[in-house]
Amino acid sequence: MSLTDKIILGIDPGTTIMGFGLIRVNNQSLKLIQLHELQLKKYNDHYVKLQKIFNSTIAIIDEFHPDHIAIEAPFFGKNVQSMLKLGRAQGVAMAAGLSREIPITEYSPKKIKMSITGNGNASKEQVAKMLQSLSLIEEIPKNLDATDGLAAAVCHFYNQDRPQINKNYNGWKAYISQNPKKVKSG
Repeated sequence: MSLTDKIILGIDPGTTIMGFGLIRVNNQSLKLIQLHELQLKKYNDHYVKLQKIFNSTIAIIDEFHPDHIAIEAPFFGKNVQSMLKLGRAQGVAMAAGLSREIPITEYSPKKIKMSITGNGNASKEQVAKMLQSLSLIEEIPKNLDATDGLAAAVCHFYNQDRPQINKNYNGWKAYISQNPKKVKSG
C-alpha cells in the first residue's frame, strides 16, 4: 500500500473528548489538514454521545474524503464500564468509516507512541511535542485528544509499507514452527 498523495484520518476515540487529526501525504512529506476535537462532556446520555460521534465522523469523512483511517485501539484498564464505553465509541467511529468504504487500521496506544517518539511509554505531552517538532502543529493545544488522533494518522504513515503482524511467541520452539523458512537445517 503506497500512501502517495493520500489523506489519512487519525482518530483517538473517547466518550468525553474525541480527537481527530487529518494529514495529507504527498510522496514522503506530511502536511496537517486539520485538528478537531468533539466535546461530549455536556451529554449525559451515552447513546446521544454515540450518535454525535457517528455524525461527526461522517461529517469529517464527507468533507475531507480520507483514503485511510487509523484509529487508536482501546487500552486495557481496570474499569470495565469505561472500557466498554470506549469500545463502543471506537466501534461507532469505525462503523462511520466502514459505511463510506474506507480502509481502517487499528493501532495500540504503545505502537502509536513508539512510532512517534521511539518510546512506547511516552506521555501525551511528549507525543504532542514530537508532532510539533515535525512541524505538523505550531502550538500544543490545551487538550491533547486531537494530537493523539493526529499521532494515529502519522503512525499509519510511518507503518504504511510494514505488514501488521500479530504473532505471539512463547519460546524458540514456537518461533521455529511459525517461521520455518527462516531456519536453516544443518
